[in-house]
Amino acid sequence: MTIIEELNWRGLVKQITNEEKLIEAQKSGSAVYCGFDPTADSLHVGHLMMIVTLERFGRQGFKPIFLMGGGTGMIGDPSFKAGERQLQTIEQIDENVKGIMSQMVKIIPNVTFANNADWLKKMTLIEFLRDVGKDFNLSYLLAKESIKTRIETGLSITEFSYTMLQAYDFWNLYSEMDCKVQIGGSDQWGNITSGTDYINSKIGQANSKAAGFTIPLLTKSDGNKFGKSESGAVWLDPSKTSEYEFYQFWLNQDDADCEKMLKFLTFLEQNEIEALLNEHKKEPFKRMAQKRLAEEITTFVHGTDGLEKALKITEAFFEGKVTELDQELLTIAFSAIPSKEISKDSTLIDAIIEVGAASSKREAREFIVAKAITLNDIVLENENDLLDSINPVHNKFIFVKKGKKKYFGIIQK
Repeated sequence: MTIIEELNWRGLVKQITNEEKLIEAQKSGSAVYCGFDPTADSLHVGHLMMIVTLERFGRQGFKPIFLMGGGTGMIGDPSFKAGERQLQTIEQIDENVKGIMSQMVKIIPNVTFANNADWLKKMTLIEFLRDVGKDFNLSYLLAKESIKTRIETGLSITEFSYTMLQAYDFWNLYSEMDCKVQIGGSDQWGNITSGTDYINSKIGQANSKAAGFTIPLLTKSDGNKFGKSESGAVWLDPSKTSEYEFYQFWLNQDDADCEKMLKFLTFLEQNEIEALLNEHKKEPFKRMAQKRLAEEITTFVHGTDGLEKALKITEAFFEGKVTELDQELLTIAFSAIPSKEISKDSTLIDAIIEVGAASSKREAREFIVAKAITLNDIVLENENDLLDSINPVHNKFIFVKKGKKKYFGIIQK
């Protein structure tokens, strides 16, 4: 199966500049690259589509290159953004690059890393104007959707130059690292074609073997933006989003989105996905599709150890045995629930209201009478006992459980 056939059945083909050149690059084992600007010190699940696709190209015989935008990150990509990006300091960008690269080594260890700061920082303004700017016609740039949509609302010369810098990246990788293909999301089509056109201008279209490829953006069936949870962005860094929270994010996806996500974000084969979805439809309450999705993606990002942590915490919450976890897993579990520091001199009824387990004393007393509130697995019976009467697990954590599944956390102060 060619890379195009593989991506076609997955629904991952949006635009290709030249199919023949793409297949030729696969046959010759050429490199393929995808660029990521260091806007934070970690990537998030919104980047997973491109990370998985880059790995998919690697498994199809390409040499994958993960390009860090240490240079372009100083400018900011204006593509379809509502306004000008806030520029980051050089020090912050460098720290972000380090954070992302250390993260990605664990996720896709066989990838080659490059940083466009290595060549863009060396280029003087005059060199850029002569060697790059000379090959770009103004009407050509103004016709690009990513630029045209920003002209009316405001576009600085800084951001206007971004597409030319990205084109130069492609040329540099093409000439120095045998990189024949650039991939990106559909919002990157304008920047990618700037690269293929620039290479054509350098060596002639007949001689160029450069190709560009984009995948569709992942959207959810309910119209909500993919990649956000109730608490915000879902990061790939476990110190920002724990393995448990990451696993739960995928476990809580809607049935309507599972088929697309299994095709886009996992390496399961077509027959495996079809068989899984058929089984899922027979007993949807078992959430087999969501469980497999969560297992596959958590393993890809966090490894088997990360998945094991997520499963242990999930099981502990489900079975009401969270206080039996070891200290590391307890800390992760505690970070995943709403929590608050509360004075140890507070009464228990005041404490459960303050942490959010009840909205009023009347409601709290209803829960207490029904024996529906436990603190570290001890049923709350006397509302006037002090919080100090509850022994924290590992001298730190108090888990408040309301009913069978709702958890809150208290730290005594």
